[in-house]
Amino acid sequence: MSKSVLRGLRAAALTGTLVLGSSLGSQAGAAENPIKLGVLEDQSGDFAAATIGKVHAIQLAAEEINKAGGIMGRPLELVTYDTQSDNTRYQEFMRRVLQRDKVDVVFAGFSSASREAYRPIVDQFNGFAFYNNQYEGGVCDGHMIVTGAVPEQQFSTLIPYMMEKYGKNVYTLAADYNFGQISAEWVRKIVKENGGKMAGEEFIPLGVSQFSQSIQNIQKAKPDFVVTLLVGTAQASYYEQAASANVNLPMASSVNVGQGYEHKRFKPPSLKDMYVTTNYIEEIDSPKSKEFYAKFKAKFPSEPYVNQEAENSYLAVYLYKQMVERAKSTKREEIRKVIALGDVCMDAPEGKVCIDPKSQHMSHTIYLAKVGADHSISFPKTWEDIKPYWLGEAGCDLTKKDPMAQYTPSNPPPKP
Repeated sequence: MSKSVLRGLRAAALTGTLVLGSSLGSQAGAAENPIKLGVLEDQSGDFAAATIGKVHAIQLAAEEINKAGGIMGRPLELVTYDTQSDNTRYQEFMRRVLQRDKVDVVFAGFSSASREAYRPIVDQFNGFAFYNNQYEGGVCDGHMIVTGAVPEQQFSTLIPYMMEKYGKNVYTLAADYNFGQISAEWVRKIVKENGGKMAGEEFIPLGVSQFSQSIQNIQKAKPDFVVTLLVGTAQASYYEQAASANVNLPMASSVNVGQGYEHKRFKPPSLKDMYVTTNYIEEIDSPKSKEFYAKFKAKFPSEPYVNQEAENSYLAVYLYKQMVERAKSTKREEIRKVIALGDVCMDAPEGKVCIDPKSQHMSHTIYLAKVGADHSISFPKTWEDIKPYWLGEAGCDLTKKDPMAQYTPSNPPPKP
């Protein structure tokens, strides 16, 4: 997308104008009523660097589907709003797309705080939403499908690997909201289960960009490695400050590189020895990944990086297409009958993915990405087809009951 078109899109979204994919719809094979996809993502504000690719990925998938004839002969039409990294905007625009725009499905949210801000509104108006981000896990809600990775896929692989390689003394530095707090709880749990101990744990308010005290605390605690669960542009300042202070410790993360491509944005070697578990980044060397990357860059040549959330958003549109065609309906209740069959799968850019009927989360291939001193990426290990098993084993079963709730390791769902 050219800068001028992007500016136009943002301007329209900021004023609440309905942004329709008219050029997309006109290419569909049949003149049927469009299927409306609401797109609520942060095209400006603190999270924009990580989320603009999600909007582009949805546009790319919709264009491809429309060129191939749409869904059941109906073109896809995008209704896009810029949520500006503001949770109040998410609530405002979610009501608008469900009540006024009457979209069939919504693709929404980057931070867990934004998801929890809009999720009650989706439930209230019997909507249907895709959350296409990795997150802290635990949402058991029949109105939601989650295509991002969860802790049993990212932390249950990453933390034991790091403890075996570097040692069992762990320090966590996390964003101070539901994502960071619950993710840190997962890290504590896995460290303890593997015979390790926490050397320290800090929670940093969003917007904080000065880390001198945290760096002193880490140096004093002398951990074997640091788990960084920092989010947004301001908190990313930690890495260059830590490098300047010669912290020189291995780092582990579920969010860095795969979301904010810090290895591209910051001067080497500030991300040296960062290990990240991700279900997709553009460096993955497979035919499917290369094909996706090439299509993405051809349509959006100025896109700085194709991250995991872009891939999650791209595959989400195709999964929705499959489910609607099999259900022969866009009604949530009919689509959930298809999900309950347990065979909604596709060959995504990362590899094969499937929707778990109990939790409506995705199985994933998880890649362990390591950042070198020159910020190049290597992949020491890959885990294929990791199921999102925790919610189902803990007691969430959306084929039988819909609690519309979020659970944590210390507050699991009640056993049926």
